[in-house]
Amino acid sequence: MTTLLTSPTARRSRTLGRAARRLAVTLGTTAALTAAAATFALAAPGDDVTVVAHRGASAYAPENTLAAVREGVRLRADLVEVDVQRSKDGVLVLVHDTTLSRTTDVEEVFPGRAPWRVGDFTYAEMQRLDAGSWKAPSFAGERIPTLREAVFELRRSRAGLLLEVKSPALYPGIEAEIVADMRAVPGYVDSAVRADRLVVQSFDWPSMRTYEALEPTVPVGLLGRPDPALLPELATWADQVNPSHRSVDTAYVQAVHDVGMTSSVYTVNEVADMERAIGLGVDGIITDRPDVLLRVLDGRARKAA
Repeated sequence: MTTLLTSPTARRSRTLGRAARRLAVTLGTTAALTAAAATFALAAPGDDVTVVAHRGASAYAPENTLAAVREGVRLRADLVEVDVQRSKDGVLVLVHDTTLSRTTDVEEVFPGRAPWRVGDFTYAEMQRLDAGSWKAPSFAGERIPTLREAVFELRRSRAGLLLEVKSPALYPGIEAEIVADMRAVPGYVDSAVRADRLVVQSFDWPSMRTYEALEPTVPVGLLGRPDPALLPELATWADQVNPSHRSVDTAYVQAVHDVGMTSSVYTVNEVADMERAIGLGVDGIITDRPDVLLRVLDGRARKAA
């Protein structure tokens, strides 16, 4: 296992690869794309797979809570993935759904506030909610954390952050706020980028284009499965294509690699699906069960030794 593009050579390769990909699109030639793919080959040995804990280690702890983040760290995930949205008063918080109903007791605490949208509640109101009991009684009292709290939690661990921006169209300007929030943690962004422990992704590709323009040193991931014909242009500013594991095959993963990008697939929880994803040549696997994925990878390594 490894984090994506971990070495100093890999970091230089990512920078050079972006430049080569831009040149290829500008010139309409394949030579520069070949250069990009060559630098990618230096950066991402084929047998290495990044282990990503989905919404934290969400099979074992309530998703997008500090408990789930800590469990992902404890289970030795390379990256911990969480989802960010914005409260009514502008605080960046970790929530997946655009409403609070599924993962908190909001309907009991605020019965007259349907449909209980994230953006309709202040941070102080959110702190009154129980974000853990729905998972198990042992997590009663777990709170909705802020992005900054998660950053501080991860900063003192070996795990990196894969941050998904959820429904950014609901929160105009959230890209700049994410930049500001993470930059407010002294030294975090620069050190995380140097160690290849930070990626920002979204299904909303225009939002990611906005984020990349604001924070060009941070790798950007595009969730979904772009048409292969779009990959060369997307590769001029994005670093990853991260689709559902059920939507891709070896040829598609290779097409992503051919333009110098990497690919992590979601959400892979069964051993057979993990084995298949590894066989496709993906660079990372997003899973609720990072411990299971690590056992699969360790078993494959022992067989190959």
